[in-house]
Amino acid sequence: MTAADIEAIVSGRHRDPFRILGPHQTQGEGEDPRWEVRAWLPSAVEASVVIEGVAAPMELQHPEGFFSVSLAGRRRAYRLLVTYGSGNSVEMEDPYRFPPVITDFDIHLHGEGTLKEAWRMLGAHFVRCEGVDGVRFAVWAPNAHVASVAGDFNGWNTRMHPMRLRNGGIWELFLPRVERGAAYKYAITAHGGLHQELKSDPYAFHTETPPKQASLVWGVPNHEWRDAAWMERRAAGNLLKEPLSIYEVHLESWLRGEKGRPLSYRELAGRLIPYVVNNGFTHLELLPIMEHPFSGSWGYQVTGYYAPTARFGPPEDFQEFVDQCHHAGIGVILDWVPAHFPRDAHGLARFDGTALYEHADPRQGEHKDWGTLIFNYGRHEVRTFLLANALWWLKQFHIDGLRVDAVASMIYLDYSRREGEWIPNRFGGRENLEAIEFLQRFNELAHETPGVVTIAEESTSFPNVTRPVYLGGLGFTMKWNMGWMHDMLHYFSEDPVHRKYHHNNITFSMLYAFSENFLLPISHDEVVHLKRSLIGKMPGDEWRRFANARAFLSYMYGHPGKKLLFMGQEIGQYEEWDEKASVRWELLAFDYHRNLQAAVRELNRIYRSEPSLYQVDFNYSGFEWIDIADVDQSVISFLRFAQDRRDFLVFACNFTPVPRPNYRVGVPRAGKYSELFNSDAAEFGGSNMRNAAVLETLGEEWHGRPACLSVTLPPLGVLILKPHPESAPL
Repeated sequence: MTAADIEAIVSGRHRDPFRILGPHQTQGEGEDPRWEVRAWLPSAVEASVVIEGVAAPMELQHPEGFFSVSLAGRRRAYRLLVTYGSGNSVEMEDPYRFPPVITDFDIHLHGEGTLKEAWRMLGAHFVRCEGVDGVRFAVWAPNAHVASVAGDFNGWNTRMHPMRLRNGGIWELFLPRVERGAAYKYAITAHGGLHQELKSDPYAFHTETPPKQASLVWGVPNHEWRDAAWMERRAAGNLLKEPLSIYEVHLESWLRGEKGRPLSYRELAGRLIPYVVNNGFTHLELLPIMEHPFSGSWGYQVTGYYAPTARFGPPEDFQEFVDQCHHAGIGVILDWVPAHFPRDAHGLARFDGTALYEHADPRQGEHKDWGTLIFNYGRHEVRTFLLANALWWLKQFHIDGLRVDAVASMIYLDYSRREGEWIPNRFGGRENLEAIEFLQRFNELAHETPGVVTIAEESTSFPNVTRPVYLGGLGFTMKWNMGWMHDMLHYFSEDPVHRKYHHNNITFSMLYAFSENFLLPISHDEVVHLKRSLIGKMPGDEWRRFANARAFLSYMYGHPGKKLLFMGQEIGQYEEWDEKASVRWELLAFDYHRNLQAAVRELNRIYRSEPSLYQVDFNYSGFEWIDIADVDQSVISFLRFAQDRRDFLVFACNFTPVPRPNYRVGVPRAGKYSELFNSDAAEFGGSNMRNAAVLETLGEEWHGRPACLSVTLPPLGVLILKPHPESAPL
């Protein structure tokens, strides 16, 4: 040890603190072995080494608090007795007397990109080392000059607890007696020692409540799960052949408490879950609940990938929320954001003073549109961080599915870039090969958990998004049908008198409906930024707007593909979604809104009870047009079939406000039919233009079918007709 070493320690610049601090055998040969203890104790005026109750005073080697003492014999367990200027004395463990805690094998797997549960190595963990309880801190920062732990437990002194550098750029330190809930960050000094940044822990399991930014010592959340029956049913099922009706929710703005206070996870469990059950949805999809500093990002600019946001409570409360969902028969899907991350100084950006998680070249590493940074999917440790994060939510929180945000931005190198602003791949193409490989591996790992689904928000026609990886696909379970959504919303925004000129908008989707496993979304993205709310997109007076909305949703529930509605759409909220306020629940005092909600509830009930609406969503055998060509009257009709084709439903849709009496619809079976659903029913706010309780087929062919029905098509209405079991067989 030299004077320069001591100076480097007290100034926070020494890269190998364990070579200087702690116990060191200084003379180990012969009959007179000796050892030395060195300690860096800022603000201390006296210090002693205590061995078996005997204190050996230490000598002050540097005025800022560097002490040492030479002792006879061989090194033994000891404690430090420290006296501060106030006169207070504290006996403590010396963090620098403990050996490394992380195994070389885990470090190897991390660098290889195969450490599936990386959260067990990195982050802050309660451990017991040599009989002493404490917290093991570990962070990946391979290009840092020095990394240290600063927090409540050391007065946020960034020089006091420098960490040990291991292979692969892992820094670790065991700190005894650190308590649960202590706030901390990593002080990362860039190479050259010229710049230091306080960084939140990328693997933190809990954080301070924003706008505060520190990580909290918490440990892996430990919840006693009670959802074994749900997990068994999920594992045995196949959601591709089951009803999937998703209620998409932004937790912070679904419902607020007094004075605009966000509800806690436990409060939401008591209110949101019964609402979802009562309205017939099968799943909740939550906008990202991972920790994010800015509420206006809706959670899509994540800084704490392993921490449920502290806005609503601790991680265990979110586990309890999921548990209660499962008890109520509701699945939980999380929005997951591996496409980009924000530039916040305490987050992942230039984490160790270099472009660590992101690409260094802005042509690969920046999203100019969003002001965010792009993950470097070709780096093993970054892949480990993201892949382990997906498994973290699936395993530790029993999440039933992950919806991956902004997939198109990941798989195209030229996404939202002009010529010269992007770098082609090694074959000269525009595909991001590393991102594609990452998504394929993500889907392989996610589907190892029984019953889990993955959903892609992919807005282009990239092929085989939902085909298995072994067949060259990306491997997602399902993909959002963005084309259907845009076509439908454009069609319904037209005045009905003009809809015959846009008939293709409501029929075109069937040309590609079975090219992927599609989910039909009317998401949060469609009701913000001056796009208007769902009811606000509909033309006409108030009666027509609500009739249009009912017709739109009724067609959606008949169209092949799983379903998703964003909160507020089911009650016809007039205003666009505002993340700073609740859904306008007071509107349910008015008939139009209450009746629209009743229509959605009934559609969900029918959807869940009729196999023809969900068993064959992704194959042409589940759908047949009856009549696609009645353009002038803006009427379409079609059939939906279950796996047993004797089980089918007839849909007839009139997208104008003109009633169509005695309208003939060809059907595949003669006999009796009944109205299963009429969107114009009085209980849904319609004009109650109904058909007879029992409809008999006419004995003549129509629309190329062996029989037909004569029905009254209500204005801006959709009929769902069901054959009686005694009808003649096909």
